[in-house]
Amino acid sequence: MSRIGLMPIPLPEGVAVKTEPGRVLVTGPRGSLAVPYDAERLSVSVEERLLRVGRIAEEKRARALHGLVRSLLANAIAGVVQGFSKRLEVHGIGFRAEAQGRRLTMQLGLSHPVVYEAPEGIDIRVEEAPGGVQARIVVSGIDKQQVGQVAADIRRKRKPEPYKGKGIRYENEVIHWKAGKAAVS
Repeated sequence: MSRIGLMPIPLPEGVAVKTEPGRVLVTGPRGSLAVPYDAERLSVSVEERLLRVGRIAEEKRARALHGLVRSLLANAIAGVVQGFSKRLEVHGIGFRAEAQGRRLTMQLGLSHPVVYEAPEGIDIRVEEAPGGVQARIVVSGIDKQQVGQVAADIRRKRKPEPYKGKGIRYENEVIHWKAGKAAVS
């Protein structure tokens, strides 16, 4: 039995859940999300402000999807209530970031500015940061997967290099430093 899949999901006040075959629509104060699931193998039901995911079939694929669908539904409920955010830090002399609406413009030591256009439903803002950090980029939204993907796309524009640590990294990311050529001899 899936220990995660068997746990019921409590529905907070202000959250409405509508189940359809193959899809669950979650609506809350911040917006609404649709979570697909395999209706031939799983069942989703609402009982007394609790959302439950059950298995119809006992095959391997159904057991694999049971905990996954429960986690996706829990993330959707948390997203429409409080939202998700990821923080990125820009390190490097002369590196800058600036946000106008959903457009992020970055100076990352290249001959041209790097422009990233965020998808619908994602907010990007730039904060001043203390210490050796030039800027802090905050990516937020209601869809956890989309927030993580946008943060990964921004980080991919200039990954932190292992010698001086210049680039874009997650807030608490640990960089494994390499010794330079002078340190070897």
